[in-house]
Amino acid sequence: MAAHQEKKTSEERKHKSIQNGTRTSQVQWGRAWEVDWFSLASILFLLIFAPLIVYYFIMSCDQYQCSLLDPLIDLLTGNKHLSDIWNKTPTLTCRAAGIYTLWVAFQVSLYVFIPDFCHKFLPGYVGGVQEGAVTPAGVVNKYEINGLQAWIITHVLWFANAYYFHCFSPTIIFDNWIPLLWCANILGYAVSTFAMMKGYFFPTNAKDCKFTGNFFYDYMMGIEFNPRIGKWFDFKLFFNGRPGIVAWTLINLSYAAKQQELYGQVTNSMILVNVLQGIYVLDFFWNEAWYLKTIDICHDHFGWYLGWGDCVWLPYLYTLQGLYLVYHPVQLCTANAIGILILGLIGYYIFRMTNHQKDLFRRTNGNCKIWGKKPEYIECSYMSVDGTKYYSKLMTSGFWGWARHFNYTGDLLGSLAYCLTCGFEHILPYFYIVYMTILLTHRCIRDEHRCFSKYGKDWKRYTAAVPYRLIPGIF
Repeated sequence: MAAHQEKKTSEERKHKSIQNGTRTSQVQWGRAWEVDWFSLASILFLLIFAPLIVYYFIMSCDQYQCSLLDPLIDLLTGNKHLSDIWNKTPTLTCRAAGIYTLWVAFQVSLYVFIPDFCHKFLPGYVGGVQEGAVTPAGVVNKYEINGLQAWIITHVLWFANAYYFHCFSPTIIFDNWIPLLWCANILGYAVSTFAMMKGYFFPTNAKDCKFTGNFFYDYMMGIEFNPRIGKWFDFKLFFNGRPGIVAWTLINLSYAAKQQELYGQVTNSMILVNVLQGIYVLDFFWNEAWYLKTIDICHDHFGWYLGWGDCVWLPYLYTLQGLYLVYHPVQLCTANAIGILILGLIGYYIFRMTNHQKDLFRRTNGNCKIWGKKPEYIECSYMSVDGTKYYSKLMTSGFWGWARHFNYTGDLLGSLAYCLTCGFEHILPYFYIVYMTILLTHRCIRDEHRCFSKYGKDWKRYTAAVPYRLIPGIF
């Protein structure tokens, strides 16, 4: 986004900061320096209840056919005690531990040891060594973008095993789903704890660390901005995409295989879930280089929120629709199936084209055409911690003239389509659209708070030009 930069003395920096309506440069980026009581209460709530929520959803499917109310009714009426439910829960097994260890080791190997070659023969794909955004300390990290390659290799091997080698059953993930949950939790907590200790004792870049003095907040939200081991192993990039998102499509394929095993067919609803979520996953890896400029990489520090969330929350709760359809196979009528497919594709089109417009605008520094016209924008400036001044342009044309986060609107339409494949018999599959609505609305607020701190009065001019967040004319 930066068109050019210039060095300033500390006095000039302070003067510019005051003129632009911002505070000091340290509050322009990333997570908070200080923790208020509400933030602390929210952090404690998530640390305590997020793991319980995941367990409750998965247990409900395993023991109660995906009913979220029946476990509560049993407990409240005294038909069962917590110990009864816990004792019926599958425990950690050596088989699951072996599967998970091999899985993570395999993904680490694909990430670290095999440089990307897909960009050499796939037109339009951006892979290989790419630069990220400027960090708060003014650092520009380099990344090896090879997620698409890892996804392809993984899935080629999966299908080769399913149709030729037969080393393991395609239902292996579903058959070990709860034991694998304990493995994922162990990794999530281990990497989050390691990241916190690393931030204290051997950070990759000390200037990109933030300490609040509150243990729970620092553990949850992270201390280091870009923790790394060696030159290329970046914690944020690896755990955001691998192993969770690569596994996403494999998990759905395992669900489909289980449905085939149990009922002798794969329903059209399961096919829709696999196709629509598969498109989303492939889009993520095709645009992995673009992902380096998103909020997860550009603003979030690496802590439990990303470490545990990517290991446990994402693969277990983002795949609830496929899990539900194993227990409740739904065969949609042709009209409903087509309608859901169209809704999902419209959502994807909005999501992708909105992000494409933003990426095109950034790459060309505004020297492009959006919907056949030269884009309009608001020019603004900000400073990094080291006092370097940068200039940015905020586009007000195309989808970005309709709403400030219209890409999230497309994301929500796609999320709704996933849920609709499951019919209306249970509420469990609809957790995803409820969660995504809360997440993306909160992300809007977080992002805009950062942008106001970063750009000051320039951000006010932008919000005046584009007054709506998600839905034009409404919100």
